[in-house]
Amino acid sequence: MNNFSKKAKKLFKNVKEKVIYFFKNNVLFFAFVISSLFNGTLLRFLTVKNYTNFSPILADLSFILLVGSLGYLFKPKNRFRYYIIWSIIFTLVCLINSVYYTNYVSFTSFSLLATSLQIFGVSDALQTIMELKDFSYIWAPLMLIFLHIKLKKNGYYDNFKINKNYKVGVFKVMLAGLISLIMFAFTLTGTDISRLYKQWNREYVVMKFGIYVYQGNDLIASLKPQISPLFGYDKAAREFREYYKENESEHKENEYSNILKDKNVIVIHAESIQNYLLDTKINDKAITPNLKRLADEGMYFSNFYAQESVGTSSDTEFTFSTSLLPASSGTVFVSYYDRYYPSIQKILNNNDYFVFSMHANKGNYWNREAMHKSLGYDTFYYYDKDYKLDDMVGLGLSDKSFFRQSAKKIGKISSKNDNFYGLMIMLTNHTPFDGITETDLDLTYRYNKKDETTGEETEVVNDYLKDTTLGKYFTTAHYADEAIGEFVEELDAEGVLDDTVIVIYGDHDAKIKRGEYDFYYNYNPETDSKRDKEDPLYKEYTKYDYELNRKVPFIIWTKDEELKSKINKEIKTVTGMYDVLPTLSNMLGVENSKYALGHDVFSTDDHYVIFPNSNWVTDKMYYDSQNGEAFTLDANDVIDADYIKKYTEMAEKEIAVSNDIIVHDLIKKTEESSKVIKGGK
Repeated sequence: MNNFSKKAKKLFKNVKEKVIYFFKNNVLFFAFVISSLFNGTLLRFLTVKNYTNFSPILADLSFILLVGSLGYLFKPKNRFRYYIIWSIIFTLVCLINSVYYTNYVSFTSFSLLATSLQIFGVSDALQTIMELKDFSYIWAPLMLIFLHIKLKKNGYYDNFKINKNYKVGVFKVMLAGLISLIMFAFTLTGTDISRLYKQWNREYVVMKFGIYVYQGNDLIASLKPQISPLFGYDKAAREFREYYKENESEHKENEYSNILKDKNVIVIHAESIQNYLLDTKINDKAITPNLKRLADEGMYFSNFYAQESVGTSSDTEFTFSTSLLPASSGTVFVSYYDRYYPSIQKILNNNDYFVFSMHANKGNYWNREAMHKSLGYDTFYYYDKDYKLDDMVGLGLSDKSFFRQSAKKIGKISSKNDNFYGLMIMLTNHTPFDGITETDLDLTYRYNKKDETTGEETEVVNDYLKDTTLGKYFTTAHYADEAIGEFVEELDAEGVLDDTVIVIYGDHDAKIKRGEYDFYYNYNPETDSKRDKEDPLYKEYTKYDYELNRKVPFIIWTKDEELKSKINKEIKTVTGMYDVLPTLSNMLGVENSKYALGHDVFSTDDHYVIFPNSNWVTDKMYYDSQNGEAFTLDANDVIDADYIKKYTEMAEKEIAVSNDIIVHDLIKKTEESSKVIKGGK
């Protein structure tokens, strides 16, 4: 027994000495691993609140160990350079994703590098989107630098005994990484692997696989525009055919069929205009009185959602035009502009419409000049090529000048063409919303305060929205609304409204942080601050309030009084951007795209909207697929598991099919193989 005890103690001592020796001779390596792992974990804690799940820690550890193992290929004195480079990379991954998640409730993508030129157009917005917590990751490379200097000063590298077989260190650490990877693999399900591959449910992927595995996988996914057409085509084509065979669109006549036949169409792409603005007043003054009037007089879809992804405005243009969803990785306008897409522009062009677009920014912004040709526009009027730059605001020509000059151009177009379709892309109400400083909109909070001693009342003025993003947004949205009102009058003066319908949509929400809305809706004028949660008047502005409040307006308006009386209606059923093409084509009396994912709102009883991150909303429920949480719109409704399963499966299928269409150019190849395409656009 004593002999066994002595052997055990000796074994323990040997193991202890080897561990201590390994740690002492691999200080930089362990500092790199621990700091990188801590930052990855901290990011999840601060974003998706992933506190108890151990699997992403294993995933991050595996990734870090495998990357770190390659450092042993260098001599000890050169390893610092390797580890500091990777530490900076991992720190940037955490910092950038922290900023992105705070503002977009999602994680960023390497594919955004392809659109990096767009960032310079909105660089002023950085100061409004970064928070102090976003810098909590930069300690990692700083710590490595400090440690390196200290080790160097103490002669650590000079005294280091180099093992001739130093490559053994690579295999030891790599083996540790592979063991942790295998342990992690046992925690995965088929659904987990599928979502990692598809990559559209980013929040779920980070919650399960960690930020480093997500970002590494995203790097591979971002190469899809170059490599995906070479792989997986047969499977994608089969699923594509099966989907449209099962969901073959059937044209149904309804009360609005052909009601807009032979009408000219002017579409206004209203930058960052949200639906709640139409009913919001500040000091009894409406923020968007013109949009409110047009909505009240026309057909107003009050429960309408944009379905954009990282491409924001460009994604909305794409979905509006094609009834397809944005790409799961990258943006269609930049990465997939050279595909064939059936669109409202091509449909109307085939019906002898002259189709044009106008924008107050540069033609290469979001690659519009190339993409608008792919969508089927005859002409694209933009920036200094076609406009006099007489009033520059924010990112380009002001909306008022843009509309004033455009109205004259449209007058000439109208005189030369029997029918036309035009898209007007607004710009002034673009983040960071600081282009307009003078306005008649008073954003102060005014109330009469009574002196308890004298009984005398005095007016108190609190400038509570000053210097807030929300306050700036209200100001620029008010300006944009004025511009729309003036544009309608200018079109009328040009004599083009008699046979024209105006279609207005908000391209996406303003991307303003939930905390600002929480402050706005819970403002206490007496303390000039937000109410405490203990205050009986406090009403929490939840994440579901925020998501549901992201609705944008969709309006169809006409000057024709007889036609106006026929379409004057508020549509309260849930509707999405991809429903526009089938709905509008039916109203215009032209063919719909047989590849449309959306539906004619008036020909279906099944109303739902699927978002690119796989969340969905119906007239009954909002479902957050990232967290598996359902929020019923009526508190009395009971959550039905089969109901959730139905729309969740539909969401996954539509996202996958739409992405395959984009990546593999399936419509063009299918049409060519069946000899359906007969020239034209």
